[in-house]
Amino acid sequence: MLFLFWCASEHTQFRLAEFESLSCLLDVPLVWVFRSSEHPWVILDMASEQEAVKIISRSISVKYCLHLWADGNSYQEFHSNLKKFPFQEQAKWLAEDISFKVHVESFNKKVSGAERLEKIESLSYIPLQGPVSLSSPQVTFSYFEFHGFDHNNPPEEPLKIMFGRLVGEGQREKITKLSIKKRKFIGNTTMDPQLSLLMANLGAVAAGRVVLDPFVGTGSLLVAAAEFGGLVLGGDIDYLTLHARTRPSRVGQKVRAEDESMVANFEQYGLTSQYLGVIAGDFSQSPWRDQPWLDCVVTDPPYGIREGTTRVGTEKDFSTTSIPEEYLDTHVPEKVAYTLQQLVTDLLNFSARSLRVGGRLVYWLPVIRQNYRPDRVPSHPGLRLVADCEQVLSSHTSRRMLVMERVEGEGEATVSKELTMFKEQFYLPVAGNISRKERKERIKEHGHLNLSEQEIQQFTKQL
Repeated sequence: MLFLFWCASEHTQFRLAEFESLSCLLDVPLVWVFRSSEHPWVILDMASEQEAVKIISRSISVKYCLHLWADGNSYQEFHSNLKKFPFQEQAKWLAEDISFKVHVESFNKKVSGAERLEKIESLSYIPLQGPVSLSSPQVTFSYFEFHGFDHNNPPEEPLKIMFGRLVGEGQREKITKLSIKKRKFIGNTTMDPQLSLLMANLGAVAAGRVVLDPFVGTGSLLVAAAEFGGLVLGGDIDYLTLHARTRPSRVGQKVRAEDESMVANFEQYGLTSQYLGVIAGDFSQSPWRDQPWLDCVVTDPPYGIREGTTRVGTEKDFSTTSIPEEYLDTHVPEKVAYTLQQLVTDLLNFSARSLRVGGRLVYWLPVIRQNYRPDRVPSHPGLRLVADCEQVLSSHTSRRMLVMERVEGEGEATVSKELTMFKEQFYLPVAGNISRKERKERIKEHGHLNLSEQEIQQFTKQL
């Protein structure tokens, strides 16, 4: 059976990785008939409708799923193929006691009400016996047209037409449910719910699985993991953030409300039973148990731009002195810089020690685009790279969502210094005062700014 999954047009680079992850999580084999991260749909050959339902019961990328009855590259080809469809095999959906409606959707072309009606009437040869019900139909049929990607010169006729019975919708209502606009407690770097939910799916979070965010911030990733049934906990070195004592992030709010807190978010969404708690601690001196006990590590480490990267330490010499015992209870330790290379190294080594075999690490790595190469991706002998998805931030920078799975193997992480020079080179285009015209020309030719070593050294001196 062929099933068409009509997908959302944002964050398309994460779509295929999500399908692959859900395939492993739900034990649903993927037989690709049409596989694309650019077009707004994919088609899978599946053994049963139940398998398609499993995918949409978790997918954030999918808007609708259809049992595909026919498609074509022109109106003539489409109608010819649909007329050949064995309607008798789908008689229960065409019976006189089954109400229906036809949904029409077009990609890259606005369709008027009159045009929608015309397209529906062109399907009059389908032996539909039941009454029309626009408000509460028992079955919905969907008609999709694809008009290419060129908004300025769309083709006169669609490049692809598809029709089928609606099986169900994806889980995109969760994006609205977890919207940070209405969330009780947020901060400057709170992750938006769509990406948080995608990370939970890529991490194969499921009911009863233990999920840790070691750089938890305001807990956005944990809320998404709990929404899918994960038992969540986290840690962070920033005591003030964990206790909601930082300055408010919302426009116009000068003081945080008394009931703002990490746990308030879980109470808001009815997820308190999934929340195990958070601790204030230094990840570089991990307070967590040193044995396999986690099913997933999901995190967005600080980049050093909007939020600083620090760890407990000092540059002073205390080899001959110590803190008097009477001050130990109230002592606040000094902090020193925590480089991105050190942080990622610690993260991979910790994950290799703490994840059960088959468990997953999902994290964001900020990069200077021209510094990125696949052979520079951080690695560990006990972690297998499953997915590497890019979210472009600017002509100069992006961040990559890296998904790694725990496998048999021991050793230490390997992290490229060149790849982790994000903070040091973030402001180079500003320092170099590169014009918009020149940026466009460089991006068109190279895909990034392609700064030379001489320019990097020159711009660095101007920072």
